[in-house]
Amino acid sequence: MGRGRVQLKRIENKINRQVTFSKRRAGLLKKAHEISVLCDAEVALIVFSHKGKLFEYATDSCMEKILERYERYNYAERQLAANDSETQENWTIEYSRLKAKIDLLQRNHRHYMGEDLSSMSLKELQCLEQQLDTSLKNIRTRRNQVMYESISELQKKEKGIQEQNNMLAKKIKEKEKAMAQQAAQWEEPNYRVDTSFLLQDPLPTLNIGGNYRQEAPELGRNELDLTLEPLYSCQRGCF
Repeated sequence: MGRGRVQLKRIENKINRQVTFSKRRAGLLKKAHEISVLCDAEVALIVFSHKGKLFEYATDSCMEKILERYERYNYAERQLAANDSETQENWTIEYSRLKAKIDLLQRNHRHYMGEDLSSMSLKELQCLEQQLDTSLKNIRTRRNQVMYESISELQKKEKGIQEQNNMLAKKIKEKEKAMAQQAAQWEEPNYRVDTSFLLQDPLPTLNIGGNYRQEAPELGRNELDLTLEPLYSCQRGCF
């Protein structure tokens, strides 16, 4: 026998009403989680009990992000509906929306700086921690990339300078080797200058001069002494 159709009306019994609320709330949260996972949808669910207790569910525990998106979408819908009517009420709504957005940004900034955390719930703190971890991971990844690029550039410069040093050292060694060979040639004992062209037959010379000798009265003052002498002494002395 199947279950009968339940009539939707307020349950008068408090205990039954509380039990039904707990069951339906758990089923509703479960369905919200399932649709967010299966359909890759962003879901935000807010439930207040008859005693004013809050129960909520949000995809990735980011309720503020979804609500901000809802406000933008809702505002855009209102703007499209009242596109031709720029009244004072629209300006008031715009002012209120911008003011709320500024307050939200300022509150998020304080939270990111680690301030004003006493008003945040456990889920909000977990969401904030997740966002900070993601941001820190991205910063570290970018830092490591910049450091790797800098190291690679320095290694390229070092390789170029090392090649230049090796080339200069090779040239210096070649020059030193050539100079050493040249010095060794000059220091060899058998290395002589060829002077054979200097040792030739002596050439006759003509000495013209006046020798006035008082001891030889037979030679006059203007008498010339003509002699032929070899040039051995001149050649040996001159060269």
